[in-house]
Amino acid sequence: MDTGVRETVDAVWRMEAAKIVATLTRAVGDVGMAEDLAADALVDALTQWPSAGVPRNPGAWLTTVAKRKAIDHWRRQDTLGAKYTELARDLETHLDEPAWDPDHIDDDVLRLIFVAAHPVLSRENQIALTLRIVGGLTTEEIARAFLTSKATVAQRIVRAKKTLAEAQVPFEVPPRDEYPHRLSAVLSVVYLIYNEGYSASFGQRWIRDELCREALRLGRVLAALVPDEPEAHGLVALMEFQTSRFAARTDADGRPILLEDQDRAKWDRAQIGRGVAALHRAATAIERRGTGWGPYALQAALAECHATAPSTAETDWHRIVTIYDALLQIAPSPVVELNRAVAVAMDSGPQRALDIVDGLDGLADSYLLPSVRGELLSRLGRTEEAAAQFERAAALTDNDREREVLADKAARMRRR
Repeated sequence: MDTGVRETVDAVWRMEAAKIVATLTRAVGDVGMAEDLAADALVDALTQWPSAGVPRNPGAWLTTVAKRKAIDHWRRQDTLGAKYTELARDLETHLDEPAWDPDHIDDDVLRLIFVAAHPVLSRENQIALTLRIVGGLTTEEIARAFLTSKATVAQRIVRAKKTLAEAQVPFEVPPRDEYPHRLSAVLSVVYLIYNEGYSASFGQRWIRDELCREALRLGRVLAALVPDEPEAHGLVALMEFQTSRFAARTDADGRPILLEDQDRAKWDRAQIGRGVAALHRAATAIERRGTGWGPYALQAALAECHATAPSTAETDWHRIVTIYDALLQIAPSPVVELNRAVAVAMDSGPQRALDIVDGLDGLADSYLLPSVRGELLSRLGRTEEAAAQFERAAALTDNDREREVLADKAARMRRR
């Protein structure tokens, strides 16, 4: 197959899969069947597009083909009745959609997320299923996000689809009094989708901006849906701040540029302003509720420190360390501890940070730990040890761009 066509198909699937599956789920009433139909349509695209060419609206083409397959499936059933006949007729009819109403979400993708976050599913299955059908992530990518095995993730997805089908969960938005029970899982899904886009765990691209844009869009809709929920605004603020740096995060060849080396003139100041406003809404909601800051709002506060600082040297690193201390109290994790150590290095020096890093557990199979150790050892002048850490980090990452950067760092250490 032509490489360009294959890349186009992959790109279309990444951008359109969630909308296609959501549209089909609304029509057929079964998430598992909807994803199967969408996958079958994708196979047709891989077969037909190389010779017929990519259609003007590839997402609509895939949706139409999948709908026809649903109709064909029903027509083959011996028990086809009036209900399926009506559904088939609906599939062939294009109806205008009403305007979006915060009380009646008319966004199929967000509705799909709420369905996947149904209480009949365990939290792990909720997130795994939604990352697969909404985020378009492969089971391997989800496994990396969960720090677990591909087989475990595959089992969770299959189990989740089966559970939803057996429970006959309707494709609808829950009433407002059920929002709190599902909101945490929904926020987790949006956050993980954004993270995979912000720093891709796999492949040749470091940033998958289509995932980030979709997560940010969903986050904004969700914040409008629950305007009194601080964490919804906190998550939006975090994504706004992080997205504001996209133009400066890679060079012309797509290679990563570290924060301290970025041209801050390329940062999107309007988006930073939106992040500041969203964080203010989160803070106002927290004050109104009289509760503490949640993990998304705290991460947004960290991102604000970076986004509003004139330079790396002028960043308030002491405040960042303090915010990390608060984050560790409510959402402890090895990654948060590692990030805190980086801030400690900037605030108090690399040796103190190295002492912290050397005492961390839980990141043995991640490239992040040796990558940070390499940076700290480099700053201490221990170049041979730094090179070895960068080489280890390069061997552990599955992102091609990240691997190139780490290998270059190791080579520079060897030349010193």
